[in-house]
Amino acid sequence: MTTKPTKVRMAELTGGEAREAYARRPIILLPMGSHEDQGPHAPMGDFLLADRMAELIARRATEDGTETYVAPTLPFGGADYFGHMPGGMAMSQATLRAVIRDLLDCLLRHGLDRLIVLNGHGGNVQAVHDECQAVYRARKVLIPSLYLWRVTNAPLVRILGAEKAKQTMGHGADPLSSLYMHFFPDLVRHDMIPAPQPLPSVLGMPVTGFPTASFEGTDIHVPVELDELAPNGVRAGDPRLCSAETGRQLAEELAAFGARFVRHFAEQTARQ
Repeated sequence: MTTKPTKVRMAELTGGEAREAYARRPIILLPMGSHEDQGPHAPMGDFLLADRMAELIARRATEDGTETYVAPTLPFGGADYFGHMPGGMAMSQATLRAVIRDLLDCLLRHGLDRLIVLNGHGGNVQAVHDECQAVYRARKVLIPSLYLWRVTNAPLVRILGAEKAKQTMGHGADPLSSLYMHFFPDLVRHDMIPAPQPLPSVLGMPVTGFPTASFEGTDIHVPVELDELAPNGVRAGDPRLCSAETGRQLAEELAAFGARFVRHFAEQTARQ
């Protein structure tokens, strides 16, 4: 007789199962990402990766004894400098803040106050912080957030070594391209993987990031869009060096880290 896999997605729980589970004050993960240009070769929906990582973290945490569920993933991120790409879908920062506020209010209304945001988009960071801070000020409920792709920086160096990691790390390259190759190999267009392009300049200043350029070694914010900084969606990293094996190791390290943090958070909030 086979055992059914444990449900870890809130969307899959029945009403009866939900009432029983939520009465135990489990940990709830709220994943979010974006739908934007990730390079000619990679799917635009990077929320797919945040969703998959949230499930892996929840399963590992639950197996380790910390009951954890994944809320439905928010697929649209806050608008920033990616609006030029046809098919990109984003919310204004004001709308994103309102959506996050409503989602948190829904969960808190039912006593689900042990929440962790798993964020997969840089344009969401400030909105997540602001709304979680508002909750803390009003209710004294502390909601931490993890920017998933920042968490992968140290593991990527351990996996590849510092020099190669420096070559592969960047938008349209690692970590997302390797994670796509691992989780969704059939969605990646290997024939469209581009070579890295020379870094452009803005006002005669070399571009250093999204959306910054360097003047005398100091980053200056420049309000330009991605097509001016990286016309094909790839900046700095070389996606030709990405691999499914790198993605597998990154996913393993990120899932283990996430589960450890869930357990730590659960222990710290158990008596609240």
